[in-house]
Amino acid sequence: MNLNPYLDIAPEVKAALDAGKPVVALESTIISHGMPYPQNVETALNVERIIRENGAVPATIAIIGGRLKAGLSEEEITYLGKKGYDVIKASRRDLPVLVARGDDGATTVATTMIIAEMAGIRVFATGGIGGVHRGAETTMDISADLEELAQTGVLVVCAGAKSILDLGLTLEYLETKGVPVIGYQTEELPAFYTRKSGFSVDYRLDAPESIAAAFRAKLDMGLKGGMLVTNPIPEEYSMDPEVINKAIDDAVEEAKRLGVHGKQTTPFLLAKIKDITGGDSLASNIRLVYNNAELAAKIAGNLAK
Repeated sequence: MNLNPYLDIAPEVKAALDAGKPVVALESTIISHGMPYPQNVETALNVERIIRENGAVPATIAIIGGRLKAGLSEEEITYLGKKGYDVIKASRRDLPVLVARGDDGATTVATTMIIAEMAGIRVFATGGIGGVHRGAETTMDISADLEELAQTGVLVVCAGAKSILDLGLTLEYLETKGVPVIGYQTEELPAFYTRKSGFSVDYRLDAPESIAAAFRAKLDMGLKGGMLVTNPIPEEYSMDPEVINKAIDDAVEEAKRLGVHGKQTTPFLLAKIKDITGGDSLASNIRLVYNNAELAAKIAGNLAK
């Protein structure tokens, strides 16, 4: 039974949770801030379809009218997609105010994890996580996603971290916080648009059941925090590292010049990279999200056994 007075669990999601069936959480920032309408809605519905095809129930998460939602209807997804940037990008600090004011919010990795755990959902598929930004030693710009991974018991499947970040420092931060970083069929941290980064993961696990077993052991031991599963973008959609890294460097320089900072940084950089690459980066982004949804559904299925 859901005892949280602010949380609405969609009937399909609640029925699956009550029956011990696999459920996969999905974020909503990708809908409102990730791409334009109607491509955002089409992508979100495709991700839900892929999860269903792989034996799990999708639970797209958002804040609508001040209600924490675990599972959205097609109408609600369309509403977020049409409203776009007018929806507040919500992290942990934003939740109390959005709820109290009855506002809408698109959930980041951090808030999706929080609401998923409230609802009893243990597996979450996203594109890439936030991390330690370049120059964080002076700006202290570190994503709340990392802190959430340290304290919230949800397994997150992603394509690594975007190389707009300092990947080495991101891994160091996760190590300090005791978050296991698993490479699915890889020993190297994928860098979102590309399969390689030059940095090693903590462990390579080659099967969804092995990952589910490791996470089950973590939960059973009462160890605080989540687990990060990094799933490389499929080879055929991987971008040329030189092209994407040059685009990222140019975008980072422009952000510095314009004084872009805080929660505006990532959307600004992604939009700039999309323009520089003629839309190729967006096409890659969509494909890696589909790939992560499939793996997350398989992990959730093994976790539910």
